Amino acid sequence: MRERVLGEVHARPFRPLFGPRTILHYAFLANAEEAVADQAWLSEFCVSRGAPGPAPGTRHHTLSFGGGTLSWEQHAEFITYTWDGAARSDRIFGDLPAAHPFGAAFRAPGDLLVAVRLELRDPAEESDWRGHFDESSLTVSTLEDDAALAATDFRQDGDGLTRILVFNRSLSGVQAGAVVQRLLEIETYRTLAMLGLFEAGGLQPEIRRAEIELAALTGQMKDAAALGANQELLDKLTALAAGLEAGATASTFRFGASRAYDQIVKARFATLREGAAPGELSMASFLSRRLAPAMRTCQAIEDRQAMLSRKLARATTLLRTRVDVELERQNRSLLQSMNRRARLQLRLQQTVEGLSVAAVSYYVVGLIAYLAKAAKDAGLPVPSANITTGLAVPLVVLLIWWLVRRIRKHHGEH
Repeated sequence: MRERVLGEVHARPFRPLFGPRTILHYAFLANAEEAVADQAWLSEFCVSRGAPGPAPGTRHHTLSFGGGTLSWEQHAEFITYTWDGAARSDRIFGDLPAAHPFGAAFRAPGDLLVAVRLELRDPAEESDWRGHFDESSLTVSTLEDDAALAATDFRQDGDGLTRILVFNRSLSGVQAGAVVQRLLEIETYRTLAMLGLFEAGGLQPEIRRAEIELAALTGQMKDAAALGANQELLDKLTALAAGLEAGATASTFRFGASRAYDQIVKARFATLREGAAPGELSMASFLSRRLAPAMRTCQAIEDRQAMLSRKLARATTLLRTRVDVELERQNRSLLQSMNRRARLQLRLQQTVEGLSVAAVSYYVVGLIAYLAKAAKDAGLPVPSANITTGLAVPLVVLLIWWLVRRIRKHHGEH
């Protein structure tokens, strides 16, 4: 990756700009599929203009268009198109140049988020320009140690474009290009940073509902003693925790991105060495009054999510412990009941074994009696059948008892 790493330093060079100049800048939110489709469209667009398209895997490309330059950049979650061309010299913020590329043939890659019209003018035109802005939100800043003057009201004009006016007092062409690019980045990233505020606003009712439900469930935990009630509470806590984690996971990227964009905005202001013009409100001061509360709101929602998650985890652990203890108590009772049944079965078995000894002995003695009678009738020298049978009874009983005992002992060993 050495070539790519080294080339990234020169990926977005500052183009020299000399006034009067009009810069149109658009930023579109785009997912991975939309980004791929947009790069394919841009390649076809470049080929139709007789120019090479972006190479596969690249994230930026420039194209000469309409007497100016069209720049395309692909970022993590948005795509920007920026075009600069010669401005009309007769009037500030006059009609848009007819040669700009954002006409009917242009294909937007996704939802439009940022639209800026920036005009770079010479210091000789620093008069009668306030009428193009709303005085209630007008900011006027000096840049690069008073080498340039920038004015904007952060509002949309009739074409839906945020107007930014820059007077180049003593900047070189490269410096003017750097200032213009940083101002466009400030407008882009401050808009993206504000997306976190609306994410936080959408999550706030859900978090409040979860907090109320958690308080109610923990209150029920004090009174719930039966296993069924505890299991029902555990199911509700688990469902509540799952919903909270789903919301937190979905908002993690948005809040993290908003913080990163806010830091970029602050870094760009520091790089521009921006300060308020005499008697005016600076851009940084105006934005900080709105961005700072938005970032604090995002942080507060994140903190509430984290705290609620910890509370849910503790409540779930406590309730699960109670359920486990109750299950162990029931298992102990079940084992005791099984032990009682086993003892009863043992006693019954011992009784049956005693009866079985008597029954088997009876049948064996009967067989011996038949044998004694048959031997007597055959003339064999044996006592009478009754005497033989009577003598055999104790011997047979002892033998059967010994055999049953041996069999039971053998089974017990296994």
